[in-house]
Amino acid sequence: MLNTTYTNNSACYRIFKARPNASKRLIILPHAGGSASYFRQWANIADSDLEVVVVQYPGRENRMAEPLISNMDRLVSNLATGLKAILNKPYILFGHSMGGGIAYELAMRIQAYRYPPPTQLVVSAVEGPSCHHATEVHKAPDEVMLNELKRLNGTEVDLNALPELLEMMLPLLRNDYQLIETYKPNLNAPKLQYPITVMLGSTDTELTYEEAQAWQQVSSQPINIKVYEGGHFYLANHVEAILTHLGTLFPVQKTWLCAP
Repeated sequence: MLNTTYTNNSACYRIFKARPNASKRLIILPHAGGSASYFRQWANIADSDLEVVVVQYPGRENRMAEPLISNMDRLVSNLATGLKAILNKPYILFGHSMGGGIAYELAMRIQAYRYPPPTQLVVSAVEGPSCHHATEVHKAPDEVMLNELKRLNGTEVDLNALPELLEMMLPLLRNDYQLIETYKPNLNAPKLQYPITVMLGSTDTELTYEEAQAWQQVSSQPINIKVYEGGHFYLANHVEAILTHLGTLFPVQKTWLCAP
């Protein structure tokens, strides 16, 4: 069964290649302006024993009719609805850029609700909560927003040549920047009780190594830092390597042998 969607009371998680017999799951939260289809190829490349689930935020693709959400707490509450149903096997939460902040808040919600915890939280191209960047790009004119998109190399498409796509992308990007720029992490929140892996690009101007190390402050376990060649969207060129590394973060499954 291909390209399925799990929904429950407005929550939405897309599975582009369903693997109901897989023993583990990777749950992905996209970046600002992004949608589930950005990670479609990950489902095809992933090991056959790994089911890739991508969170679909409101207001895009198959959730186009729903209003955008520009508040972190409201978005996480929306995504947590029905989440428990897909946490019935070992899983990793993976978030890139804005998605990393959302993944962290979702992990905190999972811990508070006492849902089955992830094997690991993996945050990509995003600073630790104590180093949260205070910017106001979401208030800037459209031209500035477009330049920001080009600067981060989030898309190779010339949006100026596609006015209909531009008309759709700008509100998404502005909404998502408002969400992450008005987000205020709770620096006194309980620590996560499982490891965090931080991934970043070697030439990413949005994130320093010290800001990546700051994730240690929110976990009771030692964090791991993995550096890939490239900038803020380094992951576009390292999908296979990333999936291989994520596979090593799951616990080894034990095989029990019966005596003859």
